[in-house]
Amino acid sequence: MPEGQDCPRVLPDVYGCHLEDTIYGYYPNLGANAFFCAVFGICCIANIILGIKYRTWTYMIAVGVGCFGECVGYVGRIMLHNNPFDSNGFNIQICCLIIAPAFVTAGIYLTLKYLVLTVGRDYSRIRAKFYTWIFILCDLLSLVLQGAGGGIAATADTSTFQNVGNDLMMAGIAWQVVTLLVFGVLVADYIYRAYKGRNGFTQETINLLSSRNFKLFASAIVLSFFVIFTRCVFRIAEMANGWANSIMQDEVDFIVLDGVMVTIAALCLTIFHPGLFFTPMVTYKADKKAGKVFASEKTDDIETPSNAPTPMEQPERQ
Repeated sequence: MPEGQDCPRVLPDVYGCHLEDTIYGYYPNLGANAFFCAVFGICCIANIILGIKYRTWTYMIAVGVGCFGECVGYVGRIMLHNNPFDSNGFNIQICCLIIAPAFVTAGIYLTLKYLVLTVGRDYSRIRAKFYTWIFILCDLLSLVLQGAGGGIAATADTSTFQNVGNDLMMAGIAWQVVTLLVFGVLVADYIYRAYKGRNGFTQETINLLSSRNFKLFASAIVLSFFVIFTRCVFRIAEMANGWANSIMQDEVDFIVLDGVMVTIAALCLTIFHPGLFFTPMVTYKADKKAGKVFASEKTDDIETPSNAPTPMEQPERQ
């Protein structure tokens, strides 16, 4: 723990250690942090149960690990409530609360692949399976940067190493923001192209897209995307001016723009679980074997303009 690390606890009369000497400059609110800890713990357990029931293994690991990390991170903040100079509490919360949202974000990325496979592959600029690989690898890079930065910051005993850790964490979060933006652009592009080719949708696809469950699931994913994006932007601003800056020492900002934002995402991804609200993510392979027809199997000419000549009408080469 960087600042005031030689102080055992806040005892100005005995050790000359003041609350203002800590990184955050406040006692983390016990009620708020206990609430977040409980919510993320419940979401973690729920994702394990739902993941096993519906066999959504990758989704379960991504969202479950993210919720578990958040839960542990808030345990660290509860430890700081008892003693703002507790280095163990500081290290736990800085590492877990920085890294965990990247796992939650991975759960969002996983849904695009199955949206493409279900609605139609021809509307996508890249193959469906590449969405998972590209964005999970980008998320992994973000995790490495944030994890390395958090580890260095948590164990640094000089301001130089502290700043190195801070810069690495900022780089990791900034990379996460860029990845989210690219993801958002690709989703928007896919939706636009699918809307233009909606006349080629099969009845299976039309029934899916018009269902209440799908609309709720899609809304949950969109909301999760925006709250995670908001949280990442806040974290960059928080770390931009180094440790113990005015934003970092404002607990209300942290609660609203980090705690609440990630909580909304975790609740959306848990309550509107794909096993309950987007069954193609669970049953796609079985449905394909059973012979269900998807839009992608009937719309192979989306790129062809309506007035383009057919092969028979092409001018003969001289």
